Amino acid sequence: MDAIECIKTRMSIRKFKPDPVPVDILLNIIDTAKWSPSYKNSQPWEVVIISGSKKEALTHLLIELLEKGVEPQPDLIAPVAWPPVIDARIDALMKKRSEITGKDLNDPEVRKKAKIANFRFYGAPHGMFLFQDASLTAWSIFDIGLFAQSLMLAAHAHGLGTVPQAFLTDYAREVKKFLGISESKKLVLGISIGYPDLESPVNAFRTDRVETAEIVRVMS
Repeated sequence: MDAIECIKTRMSIRKFKPDPVPVDILLNIIDTAKWSPSYKNSQPWEVVIISGSKKEALTHLLIELLEKGVEPQPDLIAPVAWPPVIDARIDALMKKRSEITGKDLNDPEVRKKAKIANFRFYGAPHGMFLFQDASLTAWSIFDIGLFAQSLMLAAHAHGLGTVPQAFLTDYAREVKKFLGISESKKLVLGISIGYPDLESPVNAFRTDRVETAEIVRVMS
């Protein structure tokens, strides 16, 4: 597919087939994503790919922490408030998803189940964790966002599905310890990756986008 189609048809996948992806394809995706732009060509991204029994053990650890009521401590602080126009978009999304699922997404039990689904990587055979040095600034966070987008587009071009997951960073310290990653690194994002189960109803829902005129001004 061409670049425009790839960008417009990529979507977050929340149900995967169990079939593993060949390692050479996963590495090829990373090899493509590394050509993302970065501030002064700093390339401030590091990736850990997790599969099989290692992934299952991490899932068990994360769910155990959640069940024990351990307070999440992500390396990136979650936003607590949004500007009104953005808050309205989020509210509209949550209402739409509540209508489709028939669940109150603000219900603590529903939210807990959503976290467990995240910790199970939505059934994906592989997970990826993106790290960068903790001393780096917001410019490098911007760069790793570019890298993550390139990674997900490259995966889509290979016929794979992905979903970026903030919840996978909830227990950043424990994840780093489990993966043998130094505390000098910042866990920025988790991504589930695998072959998408497009027959699943959960993957039938696509978020919308605002009209272009709402976000751009042309001046001359």
